Amino acid sequence: MQQYHYRSTDPAVVAIVQDCFNQRQALRLAADRLGEAFGGEVALLRSTTDVMPGGIKLKGGQELDVHWCRPDQWGFRRLRVKPKTAKGMPKAEREALQVEHQRLVQLWQEHCPASLDVHAFWDRLGVNTGNLLLSGGLFFTQHGAAFFCMGFAIDQAKHLANIAAGKPSAGWIEGAEEILPSHYDAARRDYNREAA
Repeated sequence: MQQYHYRSTDPAVVAIVQDCFNQRQALRLAADRLGEAFGGEVALLRSTTDVMPGGIKLKGGQELDVHWCRPDQWGFRRLRVKPKTAKGMPKAEREALQVEHQRLVQLWQEHCPASLDVHAFWDRLGVNTGNLLLSGGLFFTQHGAAFFCMGFAIDQAKHLANIAAGKPSAGWIEGAEEILPSHYDAARRDYNREAA
């Protein structure tokens, strides 16, 4: 698949991309607080449009299976909708499990942060999110500029012509200029080095 690389130094564009990363960092901190409430590490999961708290890595074995789904290949568990009870379990034990499960659900609801809609940031940038779903896109800020790698091209003249004609457009990012992949890769390496 072909990739297209762009850079924009437009202050509004840089602010939108930075806002996404600030909110993602806030989500990470909130997920850490969720992990502290349960005594484990929380995984952030990415869907095609969102970033959200996923499973939690808990210490323990099969005794956790009553309230938590079995761990995935990375050891993270999800809270069950209802507790898993054994056949023939006395009513008093079942009721105690229900009470404990409601406590866990309430604790999860109190501490679990809302998901972050990444496509909302692409909308604010002026990019057609349908194109993103089909072809993908990444962004980050580095050295006062926003950098983009997308699986589709954006062109201001085509965008304006399509809008004027009432046709769909891939969108346009203010101040975007196409750059060489090597320039994008160099900025990405600097970004990763600073993030580490």
